[in-house]
Order: sequence, then C-alpha cells, then structure tokens
Amino acid sequence: MKRKGFIFDLDGVIVDTAKYHFLAWKNLAHSLGFDFTEAQNEQLKGVSRVDSLNKILAWGNTRVSEDKFQALMTLKNDEYLGYIDKMDDSEILIDVPKVLDFLKANNQGVSLGSASKNARKILDKVHLLAKFDAIVDGNDVSKAKPDPEVFLNAASAIKIKPENCIVFEDSVAGVQAANIANMISIGIGSKDVLHEADYIFNDFSEISEDFIKELINK
Repeated sequence: MKRKGFIFDLDGVIVDTAKYHFLAWKNLAHSLGFDFTEAQNEQLKGVSRVDSLNKILAWGNTRVSEDKFQALMTLKNDEYLGYIDKMDDSEILIDVPKVLDFLKANNQGVSLGSASKNARKILDKVHLLAKFDAIVDGNDVSKAKPDPEVFLNAASAIKIKPENCIVFEDSVAGVQAANIANMISIGIGSKDVLHEADYIFNDFSEISEDFIKELINK
C-alpha cells in the first residue's frame, strides 16, 4: 500500500467547538447590549479572533476603544477556554477515531492543519493527541485559509508531497486552501456549502475503509 498524507482540520471535523465560540461571542454581544445569531456565527468560521470581533461590533453598530477591544478579546477567549477545559472524548464527532485508527494501522501519515491556537489542548482533552504524527495550528502559521500555508506546513511536517495529501475540511475557505495546495479535498458537511470539494460526506460514518484504500492507492 502506498503512503499518503491525511490532514485533518479540527473544528467541525474532529470535534465541534463552534458551539463554544458561539456561546462566548453571544455572551459578549449581550454584555454590549445587542444580540448575536447562529447565522452570524456561521460567517465567523475560519475567521481570526480580531476579525470576528470587528464583524460583531459592526453588526451591533458599536464602537469601542483599543483598550476595550483588547479586553473584550481576552474576555471571550477566557470564556471559550473555560468550555474547552470541560471537554472529554464524548465530544469527538462520529467515527473519527475509527478512521484515524485505520490510517495508523496502514502506516499512513496523519497530521492536523487547524487555525485554532488551542488545537493541542483540545486534542489532549479528547485523548486523540497520540493519533497525530504532526500538528500545525494557529501558533505555527501567519496566513489564514484559503491561503494553503497551514496545509503545506502540515504536509511538510510528515514529509509527504502536497499532491499525495488528502484534506478533511468543514469550511469553504478550508476546501479552497486544500484545492490551491493541489491536495484532494474532502468536505465534511453540507453539499450545498462545500460544493468545491472533490468529495463530500455528511460525517465520517459515511466514509468506508474501501474508499480510504482507493484514496491511498490512487
């Protein structure tokens, strides 16, 4: 069997931490006197904390000083980390460990390519850290998706050429980044949203071992 590189995004692919970002941003918006909706939260997927707060303040038609802006970012992150601290392996999305175990058993390269700066902490909390040969997260990159930097670094870290890598992603920007990097893109989520991906599945329960073998032997 050939050796390929399998690169996983974190939020929405391995675990769903989007709900915790939503709760923390919603509480922040309420503290400033306006509401924040789930539809707005969807627009923040893959967006940096600074840009997210700028968008939220604009939606709330609210201006704050630079000091207050920094304080709000810290407040939001502290609340988010509070939720992360309580995570355990019950938060892993369906059949992710099964796919990871199959890849490891067949000597495939496995790495993480995530914008999250808390990726290592989250993987540790859900007991998946040891399943990854390399982790590239928000602390290791300067450019956000759809720039392919995070995936190119994740491929380099496991010493596998980009054209021999497969990326699992749940965001449009992530799928675009994988495509730009000349990698096979697999969308996890809605066909309507992720139509630019090479393959699309609702979740990992739909991904068979035969399909993974096909990807490896391509």
